[in-house]
Amino acid sequence: MDDTIKQIQGGITAPKGFLAAGIRAGIKEGSDKRDMALLVSEVPCVCAGVFTRNLVKAAPVQWDAKLLAEQKTAQAVIINTGIANACTGEEGYRNTVQTAETVAGELNLAPEQVLVMSTGVIGKQLPMETIRSGACRLCTVFKHDAESAHQAAEAILTTDTHPKETAVAFTCQGKTIHMAGMCKGSGMIHPNMGTMLGIVTTDAMITQELLTACVKELVEDTFNMVSVDGDTSTNDTFVVLANGMAENERIKEEDESYQCFRQALKQVMTELAQQIAADGEGATRLLEATVCHADSVGQAKTLAKAIITSNLTKAAVFGMDANWGRILCAMGYSGAVFDPEQVRIQISSVQGTLTLVDGGLATDYDETLATKILSPDKVTILADLHAGEAQATAWGCDLTYEYVKINADYRS
Repeated sequence: MDDTIKQIQGGITAPKGFLAAGIRAGIKEGSDKRDMALLVSEVPCVCAGVFTRNLVKAAPVQWDAKLLAEQKTAQAVIINTGIANACTGEEGYRNTVQTAETVAGELNLAPEQVLVMSTGVIGKQLPMETIRSGACRLCTVFKHDAESAHQAAEAILTTDTHPKETAVAFTCQGKTIHMAGMCKGSGMIHPNMGTMLGIVTTDAMITQELLTACVKELVEDTFNMVSVDGDTSTNDTFVVLANGMAENERIKEEDESYQCFRQALKQVMTELAQQIAADGEGATRLLEATVCHADSVGQAKTLAKAIITSNLTKAAVFGMDANWGRILCAMGYSGAVFDPEQVRIQISSVQGTLTLVDGGLATDYDETLATKILSPDKVTILADLHAGEAQATAWGCDLTYEYVKINADYRS
């Protein structure tokens, strides 16, 4: 963590000018959870985003991608859970547009200033009377306070066990700038862009072109290095909204101010990515894999992701079993070329560090100590290739009985 970037209290409304709300609209019968959220900026925001690369794209993904391709600003985001509005044809797209129009009408905005996100079951149409009613209620209760931000973060969850939020402050050009994020993601997480749903807000002033380039760069080292179960969602959306209310001089080139902004955004995105991995469906442990001294970043990324996506490795971590053969095997089938006889594999946690493999061969390690190291909430696997100077880190989670249970009755 950069010492110049301070963690602060609050959620998505921590930056100046952002307001939020989360309510129970009643989309899914038999539930008492909040299921609709709204985020609003007092002024238009420069906006950048990335979306799923799944060929099957939900209606809100199509709407948001179209808006960001055609314009530079947005001012509100409306989100629903329970129904993904994916594979719903022309009616589904019309429902997305109507959702944006409802919010726009209540807030005196153009519909094109309203981004829409949905998550939940694929294939069902939105209950539009409920959606319109919920949207109108949200437009009367949104606030700037931390409680409203937290309620919004609660309202976007599906199988997540808790809200995912973070907020930071940093100084740029003598101005204090705030940046905050919220996201949801627990299952169907193997992003090819970002996460299932994620939003970052900031009161920094920056050009849309530079913000877009920054988001596309950083997503590759944060959300795109996360995997829970190998499934890429139809609804993956990640957007950053910058309203400029910190009144810093507009960041328009890759100078010192930009580097400060970039570091803060990387920290926020990394924190949210880790929260998603740690809250994987049924998970009991966050699994972090770092591959170091690789020939290239691409090689390191491929190997790190192979480790955290290996079902056998994930199951071994759940069982606190230091079965290093599964790790090396996953690296071997990843497609990346390396010398197995040069590899060192270590496991570490708050309980200590232990070398399992050195020079491609097992060490005489203590199995009891290995089990102890694999017991805490976060476990790290380090694979040293002894080949170059590049490295990469990926995040995942263990594979548990509960994961199967959750997904065996997801629609019920």
